[in-house]
Order: sequence, then C-alpha cells, then structure tokens
Amino acid sequence: MAPLTMIEHACDDAIADWIERQLASALAATPGGIAICVPGGSTPFPILAKLAHRPLDWGRIAVWPGDDRIVTEDSRHSNAGRIRALLEPVGARVMALAEGLTPPHFALTWLGMGGDGHIASLFPNTDPQADDPLPLRHLTPDPLPPEAPFDRLTLTIPALLDSDALIFVIRGADKRAVFDAAVAGEHDLTVARLLGAAQASVVCFA
Repeated sequence: MAPLTMIEHACDDAIADWIERQLASALAATPGGIAICVPGGSTPFPILAKLAHRPLDWGRIAVWPGDDRIVTEDSRHSNAGRIRALLEPVGARVMALAEGLTPPHFALTWLGMGGDGHIASLFPNTDPQADDPLPLRHLTPDPLPPEAPFDRLTLTIPALLDSDALIFVIRGADKRAVFDAAVAGEHDLTVARLLGAAQASVVCFA
C-alpha cells in the first residue's frame, strides 16, 4: 500500500484549500490541461461549491465523475449533472460517463466510501478486482440503494488508481472504522482492495 496521511477533523474549507493547492501545482507543472476525478454523494458537493470560487484556471481542468447513475443529467440523481451545474459556469469541462469511453490519467482522484466499503459504484456484490482489464463498467448494485435504485456506470479500481494523488473524505465514526480496518488489512472490501493496489500517495480527511 502507498504511504497514507490522515488529516483529522478537516472542515470543508480546509479540504477545498488542500485541493486548490494540489490542482494549482498540477496546472503549474504542465502547459496543457489536467483531468481530475470526483465522487458523488452528499459529502463532496458543498466542498465542490467552495472550490468553484477558488482562482484556478478552470478552463484547463476536465472533471470526471468516478461513477454515475444511469439517468438523464437533469435528474437530481445524476452526478455529472450536479457537477456540471457547479463547475461549467467557471469554465471546467465536465465529462459524462458513457460505455466505451476511456478515462485519462488523473492529476487527482477524490474518493468517497460507503458504509459497506464500496468506492464509486464498486459495491461488494460486484466483486471489483484491482487488475480489472476494463476501465469502466456497467454494474447493478445488489441490493439497490433505496434512495437511488439505478444501474450504474463506474470507473474500475485500475482507472481510479491511474492518478498522481488520491484523497478520501470520510465522515462518520462507522465509516472511519471501516476505513481504518481496510488500512490494517482486516477485511477485503472494495476500499481495502483499492488501497492495497495504490501506488500514489493517499491523503484521507476524516
């Protein structure tokens, strides 16, 4: 597993500050554009809203969701639609996941985690593999989450790990316990498989 840095009790502003510095450094290191991967769910969008007001060269940043529900972008369940509403007005190019689309190398992959240890839409029932030959998969969670009962498109573990840096934002004692157990090698849930295969540095805000 790659080196892990835990940052305790980080507020949304502090996380946005850290991401801003990371993206500014990545932009300064290349004359072209960069790509980043961001999660859906309730935790990231307040942070993304703060990040949208930061003085970054958004026109050089392509933003990919790590996963999405197979719904139209005008649905409240669409990660791409919600990301687009926040970041396209400041100039970012927001990508929508589609079968056959190949994700790029990311300057930053930002990940969340479910209470069952899933990352993106790589739920335990889908048996995600660290050596998956495909970068993108169409999957059906089982059981389907009642708040979002849809099939998913999701980047696979290798696609998520194709990144210069990885960050997690983990909120809640229950999720923290699952994450800590993954770091300790105490289970084989998706988060443990991803961390075990990670080569880039990992930062976890908790």
